Amino acid sequence: METSPSRTITPGLQPMARFNAEQSAQRCERHGDYIAFTYRGHTSGCPACMKEQQEREASEAHAKWQVELRQRRVNELLGRAAIPPRFADKTLENFFPHAEGPRKALAVAKDFAGNFAECQKTGQSLIFCGGVGAGKTHLAVGVCHEVIKLDRVAVFSSVIGAVRSIKETYRKGSELTEADAIKNLVDPDLLVLDEVGVQFGSETEKMYLFEVINGRYQGLKPTIVISNLAKEPLTEYLGERVIDRLREGGGRMVVFDWPSYRRQA
Repeated sequence: METSPSRTITPGLQPMARFNAEQSAQRCERHGDYIAFTYRGHTSGCPACMKEQQEREASEAHAKWQVELRQRRVNELLGRAAIPPRFADKTLENFFPHAEGPRKALAVAKDFAGNFAECQKTGQSLIFCGGVGAGKTHLAVGVCHEVIKLDRVAVFSSVIGAVRSIKETYRKGSELTEADAIKNLVDPDLLVLDEVGVQFGSETEKMYLFEVINGRYQGLKPTIVISNLAKEPLTEYLGERVIDRLREGGGRMVVFDWPSYRRQA
């Protein structure tokens, strides 16, 4: 049987052999002895080192692809979150408390975001109520960003927007049913409902709001309710039953009773 050099050397080095490459014994400090091939002044290196480099480059390329894939997913989730542009850059990191009250509110928000997996097991929710411009929306949006980092779906909506999305299913040609619209608000891992009670709406609007909150309550889906109403008016607006459900499973109500940040700017 023919035993030419091209049949006895490493397959990847066969092209060199066909062009009469010179062979020489070499030693790698890491991998020991190996046969090197020299062709036109270029000498091959240690095959084991070359393999490690190829694997390292492949690993780095895969890691870069994973980062890009993750960023696309984050962008997708941010798009679905529908955070208003005015608040898009609000995070827990750039919320700067100016008094003890805001510091405690920030701690509550960080604890909620940092333990979101546990919140999903119990349906733990938050109620931010009280003073206008006191940082309620900033903290809620900051929580959304942290939840999205966990590859979870967070959705931000005003109550008016949520009710409108349900009402629009009644227009001619709508592709969604009322049940579909409500499901879109019940399904996200986190729902932020802003401007609760900003307008004392009809009984129908209150019914829709209850349907959404109750559906999330039953599915153990955390919700953050934001309202400029004080504790008592908010409780009267939503009803004791809704408040109780939002506070069940460790849910907390934070009353923002400090001066507006906007007045200090």
